[in-house]
Amino acid sequence: MHIQSNLTEFLYWVKERTEKLWSVNDENCPKGFYGAKWQGLSEEQIDQVERKYEVSFTSEHREFLKILHAIDKKEIVEYEDEGTLIAEECTFFYNWLENETEIISQINSVYKWMWDDIMSVNHVWLKSWGIKPKSLERKKEIFDEWFSKLPQLLPVRDSACVVENNNLKWNPVVSVSGSDVVILGWDFRTYLLYELRDHLDIYTDVYDEEDKRFYPELIDEVQQIFNENFKYDETKDIPYLKEMILYWSSGWRGFGLSYYSEDARIHPIVKTYIAEEEK
Repeated sequence: MHIQSNLTEFLYWVKERTEKLWSVNDENCPKGFYGAKWQGLSEEQIDQVERKYEVSFTSEHREFLKILHAIDKKEIVEYEDEGTLIAEECTFFYNWLENETEIISQINSVYKWMWDDIMSVNHVWLKSWGIKPKSLERKKEIFDEWFSKLPQLLPVRDSACVVENNNLKWNPVVSVSGSDVVILGWDFRTYLLYELRDHLDIYTDVYDEEDKRFYPELIDEVQQIFNENFKYDETKDIPYLKEMILYWSSGWRGFGLSYYSEDARIHPIVKTYIAEEEK
């Protein structure tokens, strides 16, 4: 398998590969996807969306919207509730022409989720905010000022958001769950390989001698792309949001950080956050 490094070529590769899998109604086709097709947007439609929502898409995001954007089917999600199997139709990737309510709700929820984590049991408070004031009004003033400086976080699927800032070297996509923000990919290519991993046939079965059974593992080419994309690089930055991501250890991997670096010493950036957590 050859996975293109050029984004445009990669997006067409994704389109062809997913639609081929969805064209056959068998066990490999996820529920709800049989016959699904991607619905790209024209340049004019993208411009109209930007004006309507008062947003600005990065060049990578625009390319994604032109070639993929959303599909013409609903994903069917099944779960059990008190012994009953429930099947629900869910939006796969947000359609900027049709899912206005969901998109606006998702955009507005980022603020609410983060603020709730400051006021709830997590009591999140970033070091750059200074000493935590007792006054609720002052806490909100400090948070609101910080939040106003964040780059736009535009929803793409579920809690996944594109960081809209054309001045960044990288083009990260993040998952936002309250104050717990995780890097899903430092570019659209890596993010889509992650998000569409069950639709691209990029697994291989590996036999486990101990369990005496096969387990799916990502093929080497894909795993290598992930490894390269999440290597530590000092240029990987998201203004203001980076501190929130590193507040939780779940966000360290996105910056290529862990408790121990390759020379077995605690990375200085991580060391700072360990010290803060232990206070």
